[in-house]
Amino acid sequence: MAEGRGELPPQPPLHLSLPPASKRPCLRPAPRGPGPGPGPGFPNSRFRCPESLLDCAAKAVAEKWAFERVEERFERIPEPVQRRIVYWSFPRNEREICMYSSFQCRVAGEEGPVVATGAPAGSGAVPGGVTSTTGASGTAGTGDGLPFRRGIRLLETGCVENVLQVGFHLSGTVTEPASQSEPEVTHKVAISFDRCKITSVTCGCGNRDIFYCAHVVALSLYRIRKPEQVKLRLPISETLFQMNRDQLQKLVQYLITAHHTEVLPTAQKLADEILSSNSEINQVHGAPDPTAGASIDDDNCWHLDEEQVREQVKQFLSQGGYYGSGKQLNSMFAKVREMLRMRDSNGARMLTLITEQFMADPRLSLWRQQGTGMTDKCRQLWDELGALWVCIVLNPHCKSEEKSGWLKQLKKWGDMDICPLEDGNYGSELPNITNALPQSNLAQDSLARPRRTVFTRAMEACDLHWQDSHLQRIISSDYYMSPAYQREGESLLFNPQGLPLWLDHVPTACARVDALRSHGYPREALRLGVAIINTLRLQQHRQLDIYKHQKKELLQRGMTSTTNLEGWVGHPLDPIGCLFGTLTETCRVEDDSTMDTGDSGDPKPPVYHHVPVWGCPDGGESYLALALEVALMGMGQQRVMPEGLYAQDKVCRNEEQIVTKLQEMELDDLLVQTLRKQAILLLEACFLSLLPVLESTAPSGDMGHPHHGISIVPSRYPRWFTLGHLESQQCELASTMLTAAKGDMLRLRTVLDAIQKNIHSSSLIFKLAQDAFKIATPADNPPDITLLNVALELGLQVMRMTLSTLNWRRREMVRWLVTCATEVGLRALVSILQSWYTLFTPTEATSIVAATVMSHNTILRLSLDYPQREELASCARTLALQCAMKDPQNCALSALTLCEKDHIAFETAYQIVIDAASTGMTYSQLFTIARYMEHRGYPLRAFKLASLAMTHLNLAYNQDTHPAINDVLWACALSHSLGKNELAAIIPLVVKSVHCATVLSDILRRCTMTAPGLAGIPGRRNSGKLMSTDKAPLRQLLDATISAYINTTHSRLTHISPRHYGEFIEFLSKARETFLLAQDGHIQFAQFIENLKQIYKGKKKLMMLVRERFG
Repeated sequence: MAEGRGELPPQPPLHLSLPPASKRPCLRPAPRGPGPGPGPGFPNSRFRCPESLLDCAAKAVAEKWAFERVEERFERIPEPVQRRIVYWSFPRNEREICMYSSFQCRVAGEEGPVVATGAPAGSGAVPGGVTSTTGASGTAGTGDGLPFRRGIRLLETGCVENVLQVGFHLSGTVTEPASQSEPEVTHKVAISFDRCKITSVTCGCGNRDIFYCAHVVALSLYRIRKPEQVKLRLPISETLFQMNRDQLQKLVQYLITAHHTEVLPTAQKLADEILSSNSEINQVHGAPDPTAGASIDDDNCWHLDEEQVREQVKQFLSQGGYYGSGKQLNSMFAKVREMLRMRDSNGARMLTLITEQFMADPRLSLWRQQGTGMTDKCRQLWDELGALWVCIVLNPHCKSEEKSGWLKQLKKWGDMDICPLEDGNYGSELPNITNALPQSNLAQDSLARPRRTVFTRAMEACDLHWQDSHLQRIISSDYYMSPAYQREGESLLFNPQGLPLWLDHVPTACARVDALRSHGYPREALRLGVAIINTLRLQQHRQLDIYKHQKKELLQRGMTSTTNLEGWVGHPLDPIGCLFGTLTETCRVEDDSTMDTGDSGDPKPPVYHHVPVWGCPDGGESYLALALEVALMGMGQQRVMPEGLYAQDKVCRNEEQIVTKLQEMELDDLLVQTLRKQAILLLEACFLSLLPVLESTAPSGDMGHPHHGISIVPSRYPRWFTLGHLESQQCELASTMLTAAKGDMLRLRTVLDAIQKNIHSSSLIFKLAQDAFKIATPADNPPDITLLNVALELGLQVMRMTLSTLNWRRREMVRWLVTCATEVGLRALVSILQSWYTLFTPTEATSIVAATVMSHNTILRLSLDYPQREELASCARTLALQCAMKDPQNCALSALTLCEKDHIAFETAYQIVIDAASTGMTYSQLFTIARYMEHRGYPLRAFKLASLAMTHLNLAYNQDTHPAINDVLWACALSHSLGKNELAAIIPLVVKSVHCATVLSDILRRCTMTAPGLAGIPGRRNSGKLMSTDKAPLRQLLDATISAYINTTHSRLTHISPRHYGEFIEFLSKARETFLLAQDGHIQFAQFIENLKQIYKGKKKLMMLVRERFG
């Protein structure tokens, strides 16, 4: 794999731009740190002298050739040449060290590989010299606990010592300063390197992690920043070659003496083998040298601890869907992308290790056995995994054998039963990645539909290539235009302005952009992205022309536009997000040039500036404006809701992400112009309606593939959350439009019509009404009557929508509407009173609407004169009577209250109550109205209503806590106060309705304590005499009370338990008091007790208590 060396695969090359040879800089910028090595220089000067030819050649050889190949190629290599090759073989870029010691590493303003000044990003140039970030630890101020930051701190505090480079091996000691809890400790560090890559590391700290420890970082940065302070020796084999026999023997003996406990057994073993002529060691020419660099056949890649990668991924997956583990796995995915951007082969290697652990996740088989889908967080991780593999296989410098190996591995994973499906295990999918046009094959048997996994798109991407000459010209030049003389078919490759188009399946085309960007070719990615946007523009205008010609036919069929079955927003390849990120990346303003190594807390919102599109003929295009335009194109694409709950949620989530990114932009004139242009296009195409989320089947010919052959066809009906999300977005848009149209009646009417036509949630319309009301009534300014009328109109719609349905906010809505109508004025209040039956229930109309309208506060708020008050009162009374007729049970009392000041209306309301009393009203409602009548000074009417209420009541013998008891006592007291006749009239009703002995005795006692007729009814005489229980009407009440006591006694004795004996004796004592009110009461009670003794003689203990108390 080409590791940033500009090498090309066997197929026709991807042309990456290099600056012309004559313009390549021959003076290199001076590094910010100490000088890069030997040679003349000017420390205080911006530029230093050109490098020697020896250094230039040595740098190129050191980066691209294994030292073994150099030795094979040349019979003798001079020692100075060897020294410079060895010197330049160590990595020269701190960014690479940072990449392998932190999850995140980003140098502000950089997205591609770090290259020499003068070589554009994406040119394939090789980093040359030293890229230093001295002082970075002080400027970033974050991530101080990460290995890279700690390594810088150790280096800057002088903790690195004894640094020695022997050939391709670097060693040294790093001292960890003492802390409060740990003593000072010194670690031995060893680093092997080859072709500007660290190939192995060893540290005495015993670090076990994916990334290099701080001690390895400190030693590496020491070598990069202070190369002139490092003792440099040739590979040890070269040094040994220069020694004679005596020197070699002395070296070996001294070495054994210095480390005899460690090396003596090994030395003796080797000596024995060498002295044996038939030993294997004597059959091999030469001897190994760990300081001589890697061999020709060794993979040239950075050291990556594969075992630790596996362990870390396995550990994160075992933690389930917790936030921390998901964040760490996403950081590992970001690390893969960073490696790809640096053109590091470990990117694919690390992704392979991650994927193996994902496929080994035991939850996959569990989810399959249970038939349940994985969690959304897991699905997001799998989506990113699949997208990364698409990016891997679309590497423009990928060799054919590498792609074949990846395809074989992807097929192996995809064929496993537990491999997650692309659509989230819900059984639907999108068109093939290599298909640009839909196919009309719905008639095929649905069982033939292939199974699509998360790796299917990556496998399909293996069929894509970069050899297309038109594509090569697009990505290799900013000035590629339509030729003056076009060959047949070439006119389709350019727009009318002569700019190139890329006519490919949009998500596939954007996957190419993502691949270029991810593999370190941002300039080429921008060029292709611009071509794709020009293609989308042209298609958008052509679709608009088609719609205008077919508008009448489409409207007759109830359609608003041509609907795409494959949406770009929420697509597995995220085409809109890819284009948006590529375009905004080049427009981002960075406030420093430090390395970001992660854990920086809440990220600051990005700041953008306009960057002109390179090669634009008129110079009026901006990458930032294009980013806004493509985001609006994606959001405005008319599309059906995808099948499957996860896919629907993903669309919503992707939309929210795009909206959030757009909100980070500060709109200027150019961006507002772009926004207006897209808004006009959407309006002209009649995209005012909801997305067609409820389409359950697709029109014939629109589907790229037939449906899955499963017994239950997945429905496109969205879950309530998804639909609610879409409607919430509609509501936010409508609220913004109402605010913008304030004061313009024509625009307000247009927005109002759109709301009433397309928003179907009463709660959201009520929210819009409240928003409009709030905007129309500022605290310090007069109200806006036009917007107030819109708020009232929306409120009336809410009332009509919720009139016959249950809504827990209904009372709040009704009260709000009255408030809104009050702000509008008298005519609005009169209107809702007169049309109440279309807006409110009778109870709401009387108890809330009319009562609020007639309140003193409303009269004062409107500053009404007498005729206006009378008009309003008349409407309220008419409403009250209509409601009382329709629902007398719930509205009669409110109607009487509202009609108090008008005699005729009051009499009418009273008659409505009397008429309804015998049929539809309960005793509770009648008692309530009767008490109201008494309170208003109508005792006779109260008596009549109480008598009617008594006819509806039935109080059993054991209901001595019934809620109606107080009403019965009140009714009897009212009758007693009115006179003997009224009392005589109500007692038969009481006797008939009440069978509870204690209640009857209470009524009897009250009637005998005072004389009847104390209410002082005009025209009636009051005798002032107490009534006798031996005469009517109390005689009937006394007999009924005694009878009730007798019946209750027998009922209680049937199921009495010993613990209730005392209570029963007290009950008999109260009964005796009632018996004694009769002339022969003591005889009746004695006989009653004797009967009890005979009947219940088996209850000996109880009867003994009866005898003790009553004889």
